[in-house]
Amino acid sequence: MQRRTFIRNGGLLGATLMLTKMPSFGADAAFPTVRVAKRNFNSTAVENAIAEFGKNVKDQELTWLFNNCFPNTLDTTVTFTEKDGRPDTYVITGDIDAMWLRDSSAQVYPYLHFIKEDKKLQQLVAGVINHQVTCVLKDPYANAFYNDPNKVGEWAHDETKMQPGLHERKWEIDSLCYPIRLAYKYWKTTGDTSPFDANWKSAIELTLKTFIQQQRKTNQGPYSFQRKTAWATDGVPMNGYGYPVKPNGLICSAFRPSDDATIYMYLVPSNFFAVVSLRHAAEMITAITKDATLAAELRGLALEVEAALKQHAIITHPVYGKIYAYEVNGYGSYNIMDDANVPSLLGLPYLDAVPVTDPIYQNTRKLLLSSENPFFFKGKAGEGIGGPHAGKDMIWPLGIIMRGLTSNNDEEIKKCIAILKSSNAGTGFMHESFHKDDAKHFSRPWFAWANTLFGEFLWETYKNKPQLLA
Repeated sequence: MQRRTFIRNGGLLGATLMLTKMPSFGADAAFPTVRVAKRNFNSTAVENAIAEFGKNVKDQELTWLFNNCFPNTLDTTVTFTEKDGRPDTYVITGDIDAMWLRDSSAQVYPYLHFIKEDKKLQQLVAGVINHQVTCVLKDPYANAFYNDPNKVGEWAHDETKMQPGLHERKWEIDSLCYPIRLAYKYWKTTGDTSPFDANWKSAIELTLKTFIQQQRKTNQGPYSFQRKTAWATDGVPMNGYGYPVKPNGLICSAFRPSDDATIYMYLVPSNFFAVVSLRHAAEMITAITKDATLAAELRGLALEVEAALKQHAIITHPVYGKIYAYEVNGYGSYNIMDDANVPSLLGLPYLDAVPVTDPIYQNTRKLLLSSENPFFFKGKAGEGIGGPHAGKDMIWPLGIIMRGLTSNNDEEIKKCIAILKSSNAGTGFMHESFHKDDAKHFSRPWFAWANTLFGEFLWETYKNKPQLLA
């Protein structure tokens, strides 16, 4: 099921029903047992972390939430097997049986802190890397895949080069960046190079080729996308190629990480992410495959995109001064906003794309967390960034988590934790979004990315600033 369809047809209603019918288990009815008993995967290291957090953090609701949320990806979304003698891991998002390259990377990334002490967990993550390589080689323009390579899904009639095994074929820059981010951190953490074989190198070469195609220097490139839908953000205008851009070195992205179509195709946070990813890939290619030519090409494109961002992505706002635009087109048009889905402008330091002290980032951050951002919502239930995908007044926990993870202000971090805690609305989990005035009005009761990332935020706070959890 497509994400927006799930929200429209049953997300909010189902959430309300689940809340009112939730059974109470255990000794404390205020914190019932909601974590599933039959789990897809068990990690000793993650269970030890949960036990440690519960022992040392005295806030019962936070320990309950950490217990439920942090292992949610492992508990409910992973299928760990072996193919051709190599680990293979299929990861769904939660309520949709499909593997997004972005979501699957982001869902398991927080577990990299623990893989050195849990060999089985390390193999699970290696399996994600292996599976993602297969996906990229199948189609670098697709964003989501089925585990069955022959399955034909609900979007088979989209006007693009669909094929069996693809859930959706929305071109998003970050879909090719996230697997590199996961692979790089895995390699740096473990030193293990077993996932990085000839197929992996081919996937890196294909990523480079795709990025260059979508710079659109001489033509519109091979990708187009149209869909018969009532949702404007699910389709791409101008015969599926998007509104015109003026070639300047930036990479076009037909869709945002929310799976919503871009307005101006040079999506700034995703281009920042591409710079980081290209450099990480170059470092790995140099060290592992010794291909100096490919590494130089990767670094060269990173330099080109970085220079283009400095020239075209920075605008002057009448109140906040120099800031990063969300989208530009090379002709001087720009979009001032942010979307909660990562990569976002707010989340650039989390992705190591800019330092948190960067003055342009700090100016941008102030704007994004104000009424100058059309998708910053504030109400009785909290405040935070949302986006067009879930609609007006719907705040995304992902945005609040990212605000906390990129903050150096203790009071701001505590505020983010407090809003997130109350946003669970008694369910024990994070959600895709909740209404600014009523946290019980939420979408997607089962959204593993938000759950695991919230666990990462709590764990990082516990390790670095435990007094904020008191």
